[in-house]
Amino acid sequence: MLEWNRKEEAAGIVRFIRARLPLLVMAFLFGNLIAIVFTALEPSGADLRSETYTYQKTTTQNGVKLHSLRTRPNNIVLKHIQSNVTLTDEFGINGGFFWNGDLLSIAVVNDQPLVGQQWDYGSGWYNIDVPKGTLVWDEITGSFNVQVAIDAEQLHVTDKGHYWAQGGVSMSLQHDEQWIQQALAEDMPAFAEARLRSGAVYDKSQNLWLLVSETPCTVEQFRTAAIEWVGRNQVVDGVFLDGDGSSQMRSAQIQLKGDTREVYQMLALKKK
Repeated sequence: MLEWNRKEEAAGIVRFIRARLPLLVMAFLFGNLIAIVFTALEPSGADLRSETYTYQKTTTQNGVKLHSLRTRPNNIVLKHIQSNVTLTDEFGINGGFFWNGDLLSIAVVNDQPLVGQQWDYGSGWYNIDVPKGTLVWDEITGSFNVQVAIDAEQLHVTDKGHYWAQGGVSMSLQHDEQWIQQALAEDMPAFAEARLRSGAVYDKSQNLWLLVSETPCTVEQFRTAAIEWVGRNQVVDGVFLDGDGSSQMRSAQIQLKGDTREVYQMLALKKK
């Protein structure tokens, strides 16, 4: 009798499953569909980059509207582009100076320029014309510094296979008495004119601040705004980057397109 009951119970289970099989199949398929939809709605790789930086905006005491992306140096990659920063899928800001597609500022990663080969004109190996301020991240020592150099060979780092360097013009943030003379010696463009401005600054904790002004300002006004925003007791040094219509930023929170022109190099946040 016990064996018969077990057989009857098993048969009942089979009948139950057969009767409800279409519903079970539909539930299974619906569950998979929901999973696919939620996967599609999850943040993309670009959105996940938001975890690697802090975006902020402010209006400083001198009236400069400033946007900043604060991040760690290992989150940064220098990239060669041929587009407005806001039309790429990158988060970051414009880089150094250029002309007709040639890079006029140092832009090297592990001793390799972004375009072509070492010593090629316009490759990112040189600060063209005169020695200029170059922001150097030394991966081995875990520290920034600004060096005035005319080419990447002159840069001093612990290991040429572990660094990146972005050229621009010295901000000389610890030398208020001589910064103007130094910036002019490095051919800072449109020094006293109100233009959009960009810069890369680091603080005592080795955070990198990527800065773009929304309002036109002079070089001095931008420098003063940068010091105020990062903090006089925290800021260490940095470089002015290309400005005017080239001052561009893209993040999850903001898109600043300058005058919509193409630029040819940027500091981008690594994709996760």
